[in-house]
Amino acid sequence: MMMAIKRDYYEILGVKKNATLEEIKKAYREMALRYHPDRVPAEQKKEAEEKFKEISEAYAVLSDPQKRALYDQYGHAGIDQRYAYEDIFKGADFSSIFEDLADFGFGGGLFDEIFGDLGFDIFGRRTRRTPKRGRDLEITVSVTLEEVLTGTEKIVTIPRYEFCSTCSGTGAKPGTKKITCPQCRGSGRMVISSGFFQLSRTCNRCQGEGSIIQSPCSDCRGEGRIKVTRKIKVKIPQGVDTGSHLRIRGEGEQGAAGRGDLYVIIEVQPHPYFERHNNDILTEINISLVKAILGGEIEVPTLNGKVMMKIPPGTQSGKIFRLKAKGIPDLHGRGIGDQLVKVNVVIPTHLTPQQRKLIEEFARLSGDEINKESLTDKIKRAFK
Repeated sequence: MMMAIKRDYYEILGVKKNATLEEIKKAYREMALRYHPDRVPAEQKKEAEEKFKEISEAYAVLSDPQKRALYDQYGHAGIDQRYAYEDIFKGADFSSIFEDLADFGFGGGLFDEIFGDLGFDIFGRRTRRTPKRGRDLEITVSVTLEEVLTGTEKIVTIPRYEFCSTCSGTGAKPGTKKITCPQCRGSGRMVISSGFFQLSRTCNRCQGEGSIIQSPCSDCRGEGRIKVTRKIKVKIPQGVDTGSHLRIRGEGEQGAAGRGDLYVIIEVQPHPYFERHNNDILTEINISLVKAILGGEIEVPTLNGKVMMKIPPGTQSGKIFRLKAKGIPDLHGRGIGDQLVKVNVVIPTHLTPQQRKLIEEFARLSGDEINKESLTDKIKRAFK
């Protein structure tokens, strides 16, 4: 009977022969997640097991400098002659390649999470269900622009799960204890050996806990936790903006390995007078034609009171003035923004005969023609 011809290890992982160790790690971890037997439909499990075995063997060789050098020089013959089949996997660091998957949206220890919780272990060791931290919670808090200026405190209401005080989180009726699951004998897994690796499934009797409750707690019905509503004080710092995230440690839900965190998402309410641009704020003020021509002072509202602002003679409509440090404090303490004041010159729409006569005299002295269009229309056009 002819022996099956082994595929090239580089071809199996889809990398070039001069691939770096990081490139080999990246290729393997992506394929390992894709072909994990517990992550495919039942009809594809057999094929996935063979594929997983193949890519794991390729990684075990190419990730080891000594084994890779033999393979590069002699091919499969160099590996087969030097190492027994089981020895190929000795020294291969499978777990480390799953510790830096932050760019995939996972935390550290993904190897234990994927290959442990799902029960696949190419080393033949027993998988163990590890305690997990409680779930993080998220809430949106609305604040005004004035509160952004000074900082504030809010009381938020959070529904969350906490340990049942009656049974102290065990789920068992007071005076009783959990017992070891007779089906999995406390492992939480049902293990099936297959060659050099093991496949396991969550025990359906204890749901992976390794223990069962014979007399459930009457308050939590055996869950070990109950849903409660808590009021939590949240300190909102100066300078937050819509979309800012505040993390409050330990105010999430309770878990076996501790509480999760509470994330507060800030939403700043629109203001009737001010428009925010990063740490600056913009407001618009109407001024009279006389004030624009002759200059003077006007009263301007700010987030912390009214101030007087000078208008120089000959100010044009649309001119923007800057009030230093009248804006929003920077969230990270890098100064305070400014207030931008845009002035709009209001053209009078109704003139008394005396006012019109004076304006016409002004126009004559200025050399303006007033016969072709009304003086009011000319002034409006001049200040557009």
